[in-house]
Amino acid sequence: MKNRLLLTMLLLGFLPQLHAQGAKPGDNAAAPLFKEIAAMDKTLFDAFNRQDVDGVMAVFAPDLEFFHDMGGVKNYEQNLDATRKLFAQNMNLQRQLVPDSMQVYPVHDYGAIQTGEHTFCHLVNGKNDCGTFKFLHIWKRNGTGWNLARVVSFGH
Repeated sequence: MKNRLLLTMLLLGFLPQLHAQGAKPGDNAAAPLFKEIAAMDKTLFDAFNRQDVDGVMAVFAPDLEFFHDMGGVKNYEQNLDATRKLFAQNMNLQRQLVPDSMQVYPVHDYGAIQTGEHTFCHLVNGKNDCGTFKFLHIWKRNGTGWNLARVVSFGH
């Protein structure tokens, strides 16, 4: 009986901590980690929307693994090549984060996990063609900031 009471007390002590890390979109929007990752997301996709290959690639870690449900897995060099080819098509490709979809979770002694949904639009015959897809990003904290180490893009 004492062990059960002790276990219950321990669990109740940990539950507020677990909940504070966020389980719903927007729950952790005021947290410093959330703000840092949101800023990195903005940096990455501002460069993407400008079709700035160097700006996009500067955010990715050298050991990048990019998993795409339709396109397979790419490393840094393969992603660099694919990004160049994509931007060369001049489709006016634009990405927007779906409001309130982003969630951020800490990864102890590594960085953070970011999940959410984003919408990509490009011109087809003079009209916007858009699709909304899910993503999971694993951010690695480095000595000077953040790098995007793993990308999982799915729901295409």
